[in-house]
Amino acid sequence: MSYTALEKMRRENREKYGRDVGPCQPMLVGGGLERTDLKSAALRFLHTRCEELKFNAEIEKKEAKTGELQGTSLKPNQIPYNMQMDINRLCLEKALERFIDSGVAEDAYDVYYCYLEIFFGHYGKSKKMVELLSEFEANGSSLLMKHRDHYSHSVYVFAFGLAVYETNIHYRKKFKEFYGIDPDENNLKEARKAANLFLEFWGMTSLFHDIGYPFELPFEQVMSYFEVNKQSRGEGSLYIAYRDIDVLVNLGEEAKKRFAEIYGVGFESVTEILAHDIAAKLGKRYGFTEKEILDILKRKPVAPNEFGYYMDHAFFSACRLYREVEDSLGAAAFEEMHVDALTAIMLHNSLFKFSISFYKDEEKRKAPLRMEDHPLAYLLMLCDELQCWDRTAYGRNSRSELHPMAVDFDFDGNAVHACYYYDSAEQDKIDRFKKAYRSWEVGGEKGEAPRLKAYSDMEEKEQRFTADIEKTVDTSDIPLHIITDTKRHDHKNKHIFLSTSNFLHLYDFAVALHGRNKSEDTPTEELEKQFEALSLEYQLSTLGRAKNFSRYLDAIHCFYTDKPVDYEMVTEFKPEHAAIFAPMEHERWIREHQMMGWTYGKDYENVPLPEGVDPSSTAGQALRKTIREQMRCHKLAMDGMVNENDILDHYLALPEDEQDKDWKPFNSLLKLLKKFDGIRIYSLN
Repeated sequence: MSYTALEKMRRENREKYGRDVGPCQPMLVGGGLERTDLKSAALRFLHTRCEELKFNAEIEKKEAKTGELQGTSLKPNQIPYNMQMDINRLCLEKALERFIDSGVAEDAYDVYYCYLEIFFGHYGKSKKMVELLSEFEANGSSLLMKHRDHYSHSVYVFAFGLAVYETNIHYRKKFKEFYGIDPDENNLKEARKAANLFLEFWGMTSLFHDIGYPFELPFEQVMSYFEVNKQSRGEGSLYIAYRDIDVLVNLGEEAKKRFAEIYGVGFESVTEILAHDIAAKLGKRYGFTEKEILDILKRKPVAPNEFGYYMDHAFFSACRLYREVEDSLGAAAFEEMHVDALTAIMLHNSLFKFSISFYKDEEKRKAPLRMEDHPLAYLLMLCDELQCWDRTAYGRNSRSELHPMAVDFDFDGNAVHACYYYDSAEQDKIDRFKKAYRSWEVGGEKGEAPRLKAYSDMEEKEQRFTADIEKTVDTSDIPLHIITDTKRHDHKNKHIFLSTSNFLHLYDFAVALHGRNKSEDTPTEELEKQFEALSLEYQLSTLGRAKNFSRYLDAIHCFYTDKPVDYEMVTEFKPEHAAIFAPMEHERWIREHQMMGWTYGKDYENVPLPEGVDPSSTAGQALRKTIREQMRCHKLAMDGMVNENDILDHYLALPEDEQDKDWKPFNSLLKLLKKFDGIRIYSLN
């Protein structure tokens, strides 16, 4: 029984109404408890290990004593607080399922959104942090020689880590022991505690490990400009470095006080905290002092010439995330595990490889990182390297190289079995590489071996891909078995439409959709406040409608953009438009409700109301809606396996006022879009 608060609500409803009226227990998608592929393992972790995530026993006691519920569904105080927490976890599970199925950035967005809502309080405060990373990459990275997506990549890394925790008993044991949790798998209370801690802090580590890239991109753009002229980076290169770093790393008085409580020593900056923690965990084994590592960290952003003329985005990711946690949760909320997430991020890119373990230097090379040294850093390094598939190539050289487009993972036997797939349309590149590699072998292997990154790193006899990972992290408890294959690349599942669906607009679209009945003069801040008052489930539903807007426009030969274009502007959707996209919106609504465990039913309209409540009154109608949210059944929902035609017939049978709900809100949206970044809708006809 994975969603315990939902089950408790079901029992209470059965006692109250004398029959089983729901809510039902959500289904686990994938291979249940048996399969060990990436999707099944990651979803099973969220579904079965993370029971009681963010539950609050004190609030539950207060609800029982007063009879007043504190959970939000469509409106505040409709459901028990812990039931809302269960639904929030279900939102995250289903968001991750959608992303693993599609791999598109819009679905990665939902995973970020859920994580921030659950663990940071609400998305609104942190939205620019994650949105701007995607915008920087999409708009600025094509100027670089080498660069690939880090937005969807980070969600894949997140999912990969969940799958490792779910399937690898050695990692679970080391994680629990590191954090003083009973490693006995039969101690279910401690196992749940460990899983929920892992979800929170692995999520923080993995999802935000690359948010510092907007600091690295300008550096690489300058370097790229000179590399076009065949100049290698190094002595004589023109480079940029950062100054006034104090504004990013210095601690305020409240933060100084908090970290002194945690560590028993005083700190002036985030850099000092990172150095202290890294030295405490790794200093003895790798032979460095806190002073030495602090010196390296201080030079990272201001002297890239001392680090091979590379800017380390990990430094900025760690510091930027520190600021985000402080701004969202407050300095008093910091715990040692927050610092562990920050140091894992700091270590993952170049610091550990080149300044601590020297993994490419045969004379100076030191032992790879073990699970027990720093569980979060270990897992981030492992997953970050293995997640090399399905990443959009932005840089000029990156677009011409050969990278895996897909992968099949199996985590059976505490190992990682991976088959990376390359596009069969690129077979000519593969054939040329193999021919050149054979010639190099026949010629006595003189000089550098031919390369076709990343294919050659996996296929050549040196097995560079696997070997480099094994030099970085100890794989004795999680052996790697890597093979390659080719197959045809299907681009259709990406669903790319003409409308420029960037994330700076997506949240605004959802806010405008929710506030569609408000006056055009309503301040944006007020619209956002009303949207954020919704539960996570209903926010995601509105975001889902907004995300599908580009698909609906494509179906009626329209598009939206914030650029001035010479096309006819659309100011109103007409019934002929509605006949096309309203059934599409109805299908989205049906599928969404099925995915979230809603069932067909009218019990909420029929069960008796408390004595003295008039069913036709405003209070009576509001109570009916509250009961609906507690039962999680809806008279417009559909049960079972339904196809597109089934849903179309269902839509056509609806009363006109219900059909209007699937398209008229978009007309109201048109009136509000001008408030957000100058977005306009145009017709191709």
